[in-house]
Amino acid sequence: MKIRGAVLDSRGASRPFADSRPIRVSTLELDEPRGSELLVRVEAAGLCHSDLSVVDGNRPRPTPMLLGHEAAGIVTALGPEVIDLTVGQRVVMTFLPRCGSCGGCSTGGLAPCEPGSVANGAGTLLGGAVRLHRDGAPVHHHLGVSGFASHAVVSRASVVPVDDDVPPDVAAVLGCAVLTGGGAVINHAGLEPGDSVAVVGLGGVGMAALITGLAHEDVTVYAVDTLSEKRERALELGADEALHPEEAVARGVKARVVIEAVGHAAALECAIAMTAPGGRTVTVGLPAPDARLSISPLQLVAEGRTLIGSYLGSALPSRDIPVFLDMWRRGVLPIEALISSSINLEDINAGMDMLADGRAVRQIIKFDESEPE
Repeated sequence: MKIRGAVLDSRGASRPFADSRPIRVSTLELDEPRGSELLVRVEAAGLCHSDLSVVDGNRPRPTPMLLGHEAAGIVTALGPEVIDLTVGQRVVMTFLPRCGSCGGCSTGGLAPCEPGSVANGAGTLLGGAVRLHRDGAPVHHHLGVSGFASHAVVSRASVVPVDDDVPPDVAAVLGCAVLTGGGAVINHAGLEPGDSVAVVGLGGVGMAALITGLAHEDVTVYAVDTLSEKRERALELGADEALHPEEAVARGVKARVVIEAVGHAAALECAIAMTAPGGRTVTVGLPAPDARLSISPLQLVAEGRTLIGSYLGSALPSRDIPVFLDMWRRGVLPIEALISSSINLEDINAGMDMLADGRAVRQIIKFDESEPE
C-alpha cells in the first residue's frame, strides 16, 4: 500500500533543520503484515530526543530511515500469527520489542531484549524484516516503529493494546516519554511518604518523571533545568521547588532519588551531586557515544550511593502501561500536561529545531483517516 512518511536520508545536517531539511515527507510503499506483524493506522506520534539524536548524528543509525518511535494508532490488519488482537483496537507502539525468551527479557525490564536491540540497531523489525520501500529501494525502520507516517507495520512485540477511552495523543506519549521517565520512578525510586526526588532535565521524559513523582503522596519533588520557562511549568504542575542546575549544586540541595533525563555528562554530574547519602541516581538520558563522566568513586562507597542506568525506564510495556493508565484514570497523573503543541508532518524539520533548542516538551503530529491522500 502507498503511505506518506517522514524519511531521514542522511545524518548530521547543519542547523537550522528548517533550512537544511534533512527529513523529507514522501510517498512510500508499505508491505502487508506477515507472520506476527500487524498494520496500524497511525493517529498520533510524538517528537523525542531519540529521533533528534539520529538526525544530528549522535545516534548512528542506517539511512534512509523513516523516523518516529513514540506513536499510537488503530489496528487495521493482522498477520496470520497474531491471535490476541482485533482489527479496530487502539495500540501504543513502543520502541523496544521484547522477544520474551532471551537473557535480557529474563531480567524483568532491567536489561534490554537482545534480539530487539540488534533489530533496532539494524533498522529492521524484530524478525529482521524490512517492510518499507521507496521507489523500489528499502527504507529502514526506526526502533521497530517508524511512526512518522500515515501507517506502520510493526511486530506484535512492539505494541500494547489500550482501551478506547485513551486519547491518541495520550496513548502516543505512553510509548516513550511516560515509560522512560515515569518508569524510572516506579521501577527504581521506591518512593514512600517523606521521601524526596529530583528530576534533572525537563523535556518530555523529565516532565513524565516529574508528574510521576508528584503522583506519590507526601514526597518532596525538585525540578532542575537550565530554562526558566520549563522551571515555571514544573512549578505549575506542582513541583515543590524549581532550580537552575548551578543553583541546585551551589545550595547543596539533596534528594534521596535523582532522575537524570538530559543525556549529557554535565547533567548526570549535577544529578550525582544532588543525590543524598544512601540515595540513588537514575540516568535515563542517552548521551553521545563518546561522552565521558567525572565522578568521585569514594563518594559512592563512603556514602553508600547507587548509580543506575535505566533504558526505557527499565519498563516492561505490557506490565507498566496499565499502571500508568490506572494513575491517569484516577486523576493523579496528568499525561496531557506533557503535550506542548501539535504540528503537521510537513513541519517536522522545524519541530526538530524546537526540540534541539529545548523549547518544546512534547510536540505531537496528528494524522487523520484521510491519510494517505
